[in-house]
Amino acid sequence: MEERLLQGSESESSLYLRKKVWGEVRKMWRIALPSTMFKVTSFGSIVVAQSFIGHTSDVGLAAYALLQSTFIRFLYGLLGGMSSATETLCGQAYGAGQYHMMGIYLQRSWIVDAAITTLFLPFIILSAPILRLLGQNPELTYTIEEIYPWIIPYVYSLIFSMTMQMYLQAQMKNAIIGVISTLSLVLDIALTWWFVNKMGLGINGALLGLNISSWAMVIGELVYVFGGWCPFTWTGFSMASLVDLMPMLKLSVSSGFMICLEYWYFSILVLIAGYTKDAKIAISAFSICQYIYTWEFNICLGFMGAACVRVANELGKGDADAVRFSIKVILAVSALVGLICSVLCLAFCGQMSYLFSDSDEVAAAVSDLSAILATSILLNSIQPVLSGVAVGAGMQSIVAVVNLGTYYAVGIPVGLVLSYVFHLGVKGLWAGMLGGVAVQTFILCYVIYKTDWEMEVKKTNERLKVWVLKPSTEEESTERK
Repeated sequence: MEERLLQGSESESSLYLRKKVWGEVRKMWRIALPSTMFKVTSFGSIVVAQSFIGHTSDVGLAAYALLQSTFIRFLYGLLGGMSSATETLCGQAYGAGQYHMMGIYLQRSWIVDAAITTLFLPFIILSAPILRLLGQNPELTYTIEEIYPWIIPYVYSLIFSMTMQMYLQAQMKNAIIGVISTLSLVLDIALTWWFVNKMGLGINGALLGLNISSWAMVIGELVYVFGGWCPFTWTGFSMASLVDLMPMLKLSVSSGFMICLEYWYFSILVLIAGYTKDAKIAISAFSICQYIYTWEFNICLGFMGAACVRVANELGKGDADAVRFSIKVILAVSALVGLICSVLCLAFCGQMSYLFSDSDEVAAAVSDLSAILATSILLNSIQPVLSGVAVGAGMQSIVAVVNLGTYYAVGIPVGLVLSYVFHLGVKGLWAGMLGGVAVQTFILCYVIYKTDWEMEVKKTNERLKVWVLKPSTEEESTERK
């Protein structure tokens, strides 16, 4: 009798655990899938431009890859990281039921992100002279001078698209994100094909398609937010958005620093490839590997967003046990996806290069790098989730310090030793940088494991009390309805 009762109890416990895991997986995919679609399609627009440019001009391909892999990628990562501050604050406000604050946080993020982008703009304008001073191929840098004016409207569109994506994601309005981003990518492919193949505009046509589609996404998101589909969280423009900008700036900059260090880490490979004997082939090959890596990395950033939102929501609700459970489930799913993508990379990496270039030499170079690329993909399926957990808890500054130390104090020095002392070339540099990622992942695992989540719940409540503003009478009545 006791054995039957024990077996029944174990069966019920197992059934409860399966239901709990399945429930968490559903919540995770509800956030991660649209977020992944947004990141993959928005980055896909950059890749579409490079793909059409690559079939138009080898010099144009290498020049665009060099500009995109250095300055554009740095700013893309910076803005992506800064927008994660919006995700942190909106997620915690939503979990705590302080819906009126979410629209105010969104407006503050627009102000802060626009200011930082404007400060960074001179680096894009002077990108060609800077790269020439660094010894890059003059033919490529003169082509960059023709390209950079098209990039300026694009980077300003990222201010709105990235922050609104985080704002909508935090309140579980994820389906609209996936729909708008997918439609913008379809529009981008159609317009770029027309401008390049039918109108013969070449590089300019590819970049024109990129700008139109990116701003079409922004307009779609603005229509949704302003059109009344977010009645509790968007109550119009408010002077309150001008209050507490410095704390918002501090959190945004630490978030941006955290992500852009990671984005630019592997861009160093492309920059160093520019010093090799056959720079055009080397840059093209490494940029293609970087695009494949970044596409998969953007999938993992979807899991990072899910981790951030789930942790922020549960901290806002005050449930530390739910935070721990969410972390375990999201880590397991992300690692499985990373393993699948790694295997696919080993099998089809060389063939994928023909999406970007018709050159057999470039395809051979990409195929030669497939093993180390697959390893990078597998290792980076875990790290973004850990970063997302830290972002959800508001620990961006800790991750930024860890990234700086492991990437630039460990990874690059080890890579340089392997490259120049052991004569392993760029592969050695890449291997050393992967070592930095491994150390970073281990440290973040330790930090998350040792985190006192009950204490983080208290910190979240204190932060929300300090930053919250009382809703107006009209907003209170709207929320009650």
